[in-house]
Amino acid sequence: MSSLAPHRRRVLAATAGLAATALVLTACSGGNDDEGGDGGTSAGGALTIGTTDKVTTLDPAGSYDNGSFAVMNQVFPFLMNTPYGSPDVEPDIAESAEFTAPTEYTVTLKPDLKWANGNDLTSADVKFSFDRQLAIADENGPSSLLYNLDSVDAVDDTTVVFHLKSENDQIFPQILSSPAGPIVDDEVFSADALTPDNEIVDGNAFAGQYTITSYAFNELISYEAYADYAGVLPPAETAEVNVKYYADSSNLKLDIQEGNIDVAFRSLSATDIADLATNDAVKVVDGPGGEIRYITFNFDTQPYGTKADGADPAKALAVRQAVADLIDRAPLSEQVYKGTYTPLYSYVPDGLTGATESLKSLYGDGNGGPDADKAKATLEAAGVTVPVALSLQYSNDHYGPSSADEYALIKDQLEKDGLFAVDLQTTEWVQYSKDRTADVYPSYQLGWFPDYSDADNYLTPFFLKENFLSNHYDNPEVNDLILEQATTTDADARTALIEEIQDKVAADLSTVPYLQGAQVAVVGKDVTGTEDTLDASFKFRYGALANG
Repeated sequence: MSSLAPHRRRVLAATAGLAATALVLTACSGGNDDEGGDGGTSAGGALTIGTTDKVTTLDPAGSYDNGSFAVMNQVFPFLMNTPYGSPDVEPDIAESAEFTAPTEYTVTLKPDLKWANGNDLTSADVKFSFDRQLAIADENGPSSLLYNLDSVDAVDDTTVVFHLKSENDQIFPQILSSPAGPIVDDEVFSADALTPDNEIVDGNAFAGQYTITSYAFNELISYEAYADYAGVLPPAETAEVNVKYYADSSNLKLDIQEGNIDVAFRSLSATDIADLATNDAVKVVDGPGGEIRYITFNFDTQPYGTKADGADPAKALAVRQAVADLIDRAPLSEQVYKGTYTPLYSYVPDGLTGATESLKSLYGDGNGGPDADKAKATLEAAGVTVPVALSLQYSNDHYGPSSADEYALIKDQLEKDGLFAVDLQTTEWVQYSKDRTADVYPSYQLGWFPDYSDADNYLTPFFLKENFLSNHYDNPEVNDLILEQATTTDADARTALIEEIQDKVAADLSTVPYLQGAQVAVVGKDVTGTEDTLDASFKFRYGALANG
């Protein structure tokens, strides 16, 4: 992709208003105290964490998924971050961060910062990190979050000025803690292309709570506490952490219940969690959840899409509306997920300021249930022939083992009354994440794990003209409203804008959200600190955990 592409895309937005190697490591001292930079000592035995999440890439410019960000949160520094137990951002490796003019956000770094490889960590690295995000603008990366960033100046070794396109950006401090925010070493990373994982690990280009000491892609990552970590978090409780990646959640369940691993986090089935809750050898710990599940429509390739046979925007909308009329959230919640996910009727999940239930009154029976007669009438009024042939894709390894049951039930719901003929297919995540941005899937499953605790994070990445979904949705009015809410300082006025955006997107149906989930971890009975990191920041920090 041309280095000019992200500039053009963001200007459009602004002007319109995220191997099985040795398991035993040598302990080291690590971290700092809560004030940062004064050092500390990691305690406790080595910890092994299991997950079915997959890593796409360690390069922050190339991934925008939970599995990759989970690694980044351990090893990369941020300018802003969230302390344990809080959704609110504070300076991390920064000493201060504030608006010094309506379109200037100035960050002062702590002095004498170092990368684990010995390189100086300066404002040059900060400028480099954000410049390369915009220059690379990878389709699977988080550069869309930087829609309001015009340029970055490194004034001196510790001072960075972010020049913004719109004034009074209420979201920008949060974005600095998001998947677009990891700071990288300009002596290790490429300025205009993704850097391979092995080069990042070999370059020891880390300055978070941990460094990576061994790395086998989606098999095993071994971490060691970084002694010179200078961020907002306390010293890591455990010096040695190993993360084991599972292809099958049944093996993850077996290992946690047999004591072969200490922590199982993402993703056990709801049935497995319920079963483990009766096991005295482990603890099931849950925390606030901002995760949502939704169906995405590709506006080019969906039935009657702009590049599909018989292209017709009115018919395409009718197809999306009929899907929204037929989705029955209650069985998905109870039958598939045993209540660990709850029905969701809008784009901002329940619990966040500005959340509505826009979809509830517009679609189905008007009270949260399905309505086949309404779906049929909508299709007939638009002249759509039934059954509608709908290709629907889901990932069989990224969103947990219940995805197959989830999408089998959705297929049944859509086909029950003869209005749809669903071709249901599945693909592993590494390929899936490439295919979905290449217009391969007309409609498909996605989940969202928030980058920060604000309604904006459920709007900006999805519904700006150039968005993470890459599904060709473009509503200029929605685009303008999103940009306006991000710079509205009056809280009540901003909330009203967020509500209006949800209503307008609900009418367009770029996506159909249907479930909201909690964070759940299963840990050994001697593991502590889980409650500290299962917080409303939605970041699972290994440094909070200890074994015994």
